[in-house]
Amino acid sequence: MQEVLLEVWRTAARFDPAAGSASAWIMTVAHRRAVDRVRSEQRASERELRAAKASIAYDEVTDAVETSLEQQRVRRCLAGLTELQRESVALAYYGGYSYREVAQLLGVAVGTVKTRMRDGLIRLRDCLGVE
Repeated sequence: MQEVLLEVWRTAARFDPAAGSASAWIMTVAHRRAVDRVRSEQRASERELRAAKASIAYDEVTDAVETSLEQQRVRRCLAGLTELQRESVALAYYGGYSYREVAQLLGVAVGTVKTRMRDGLIRLRDCLGVE
């Protein structure tokens, strides 16, 4: 309201009584100020929303290096498994086979595959430091 009264005071010379009443002119000034304020707040809110949604630049090189290092760690830990454990884990995780399918491929009992997998995964977890 203070801004409106200040504007009316400063621009009183522009008031034209032939165009309408003084109260109508003051209400028009106040309405325009209110619309300006609402639009300004909306733009500020939209800017904040865009800034919040702005994505952080994706660093492909860093991601590739991290992936490569992770793969090396997994390979090193897989090498630490026994041949039987490594074969069972590889068939299940990289081949996508179920316990039963791994057992059929290796010609062993399902329980044997489950034991090898459990022991191999425990060793992998310990090697990779996964909790």
